[in-house]
Amino acid sequence: MAASEEETEALTGLLDVARGLENLPVSAWPPGARPAPFQYTPDHVVGPGADIDPTEITFPGCTCVTTSCVPGTCCCLRHEENYDGSRCLRDMGSSEATYARPVFECNILCQCGEHCRNRVVQRGLQFHLQVFKTEKKGWGLRTLEFIPKGRFVCEYAGEVLGFSEVQRRVHLQTAQDSNYIIAIREHVCDGQVMETFVDPTYVGNAGRFLNHSCEPNLLMIPVRIDSMVPKLALFAAKDIWPGEELSYDYSGRFLNLMDREAKERPHDEKLRKPCHCGAKSCLAFLPYDSSLYCPLEKPDSN
Repeated sequence: MAASEEETEALTGLLDVARGLENLPVSAWPPGARPAPFQYTPDHVVGPGADIDPTEITFPGCTCVTTSCVPGTCCCLRHEENYDGSRCLRDMGSSEATYARPVFECNILCQCGEHCRNRVVQRGLQFHLQVFKTEKKGWGLRTLEFIPKGRFVCEYAGEVLGFSEVQRRVHLQTAQDSNYIIAIREHVCDGQVMETFVDPTYVGNAGRFLNHSCEPNLLMIPVRIDSMVPKLALFAAKDIWPGEELSYDYSGRFLNLMDREAKERPHDEKLRKPCHCGAKSCLAFLPYDSSLYCPLEKPDSN
């Protein structure tokens, strides 16, 4: 059983925001300060309106018996190896690419061993992280040790919601409330778009403390392991040094590349919140997903 926050803090002198549910403790700074209460979970949980329970196993396992799976023989490796020998993401993309290549890790039903190189995100936190109080952005998340480019850092985990519930929660927010809800849209065959909505406001992990930056050091990639519901995995987009704040682009631009449309898009100051990332290319406002703020869907009366 995981220790309570009070028990952990009394023994170590530091608050473990993760409550012992991660491989490593997630400390908080300054000492004695506590983020607003929330239920910690290292993985997605099913929320209102979700079509799929993210804890259900929906993928078959591979039949590989080697120490590490290889493309061509492993059904989990659709294109090429996902990670190199240092557990770094191999495909960080190129300037010519416009979308992220799907990542499938070996799962609980696979016959390959625990040391298979295609098991990275599922291993959880591998670096010491710290939740800390920022000057203008509320709470943030930083690393306490060096993270090489391409290494997995953390997930953005929370409740998986249906669109109607997303709309309901968004319309209940006030101008002072932080919006943690993220919409992931993946383009599949025949022009179809697969949407995943995750909200760590009430149930979430350390990823909920990540702030936006117009020049982020993390890259979000959907990674599937046991379920069709993707884990929202954040990888180091560049070498990150101890004490550096971790951030990602809330707009979800692939490879964090700024397109011309985003630069020229007009800002509605009544709806958008100011950005305090401090980057040279700062757009002055946080990204705004207008699709989440459209009129509430009315229930079908027929």
